[in-house]
Amino acid sequence: MAIGVGLLGLGTVGAGVAAILTTPEGRHPLVGGLQLRKVAVRDPGRPRPVELPAELICADPEAVVDDPAVEIVVEVMGGLEPARSLILRAIAAGKPVVTANKAVIARHGEEIAAAAAARGVYVLIEAAVGGGIPIIEPLKQSLGGNRIQRVSGIINGTTNYILSRMADEGAAYEAVLADAQRLGYAEADPAADVEGHDAADKIAILAGLAYGGPVSRAAIPTEGINRLEARDVAYAAQLGFVVKLLAVAQRIGDADATGVQALDVRVHPTLLPVDHPLAGVNGVNNAILVEGDPVGRVMFYGPGAGAGPTASAVVADILNIAGIRQVGGPEAGLDPLLAASSWRRCALVEGALTSHRNYVRFRTHDQPGVIGQIGTAFGQAGVSIQSIVQLESDGGAAEIVVITHEVQESRFRQALAAIEAHPEVLTVAACLRTL
Repeated sequence: MAIGVGLLGLGTVGAGVAAILTTPEGRHPLVGGLQLRKVAVRDPGRPRPVELPAELICADPEAVVDDPAVEIVVEVMGGLEPARSLILRAIAAGKPVVTANKAVIARHGEEIAAAAAARGVYVLIEAAVGGGIPIIEPLKQSLGGNRIQRVSGIINGTTNYILSRMADEGAAYEAVLADAQRLGYAEADPAADVEGHDAADKIAILAGLAYGGPVSRAAIPTEGINRLEARDVAYAAQLGFVVKLLAVAQRIGDADATGVQALDVRVHPTLLPVDHPLAGVNGVNNAILVEGDPVGRVMFYGPGAGAGPTASAVVADILNIAGIRQVGGPEAGLDPLLAASSWRRCALVEGALTSHRNYVRFRTHDQPGVIGQIGTAFGQAGVSIQSIVQLESDGGAAEIVVITHEVQESRFRQALAAIEAHPEVLTVAACLRTL
């Protein structure tokens, strides 16, 4: 018996999903058992990349959710509202939901998960992170027997494209961004990508799955690439690094006596050694590196966005639900691994208490003794230096770059304040994390 699917949105991803569902030939047999019943769009008269019978199209998304023939609701419209309300409406009606909406899940995932658990339905989100890369299900199921130490990833294709071009060509950020917009890799308003917000949405979701409890999206320190200078990308290359916008979620010790797991979750431009597994991920590709015990390092790599990859992930979730229905039916209850209910509380550690390696570039007067003064200030604050080098000088000014060993953030900031107080130091021109 066919399972009815309702689609909220027929943009790039929605059209990709519709194309798969309406051409089941050569695909898994379960695809042939899925039938598109109703599709909500903003403008029913607008031409679409996939042709559908007119009777399937409507302008009222609530009509899709409420249609008795729709048994699975697929939300690919994006945005916070009305997406959140429609997801909750579908759950209240006892209908499982598949969504690609990272923003809704990052901000309202706890509310949605609680509603789904109470109603006994699935909300599956594979397409919300990494496009066509299967990462959500592995974190929920395949890697469930591991103690996850760290999840780090390049999870925004726009910024990775820009950084790859800056590294390869020595081009300025603004010029590459303009090209990315022209090619359709960046939006007209690129803030969500280049300021790191998109990546922060995604790492909030991954951290919650990896560590068993929701993470406050608003509390994640987030820095994008919009203030990154081409010279820092070039200096990084001279020192054996590449610069990537990295999203990281890391366990800090074991859970405390009350069961709360401390985490360091953040998004920022990062210098990666050229032999790091993520260093060779270029263009619009994404990759997520999971480090756990006992699995070691596992990397998931592939296209992180686009109609085909994201639609593939959406349909995979639909097939998961269809397969469960075929085998056990709704009365069989929820699979706890697939549903991925929270099993502990997580809290972000105070930023000053986190520890990292750092790249810092000073602009100073070009005169003897400055490097020694900088080194002394770092040493007095208990900051160990891996390397310190003067890379350029012009017009009486010098560029001095320091890479530190791992150090607590509070000590590093104390050292920077002391160095900035030296009259020979003109400015701290750049400060980036380093792995």
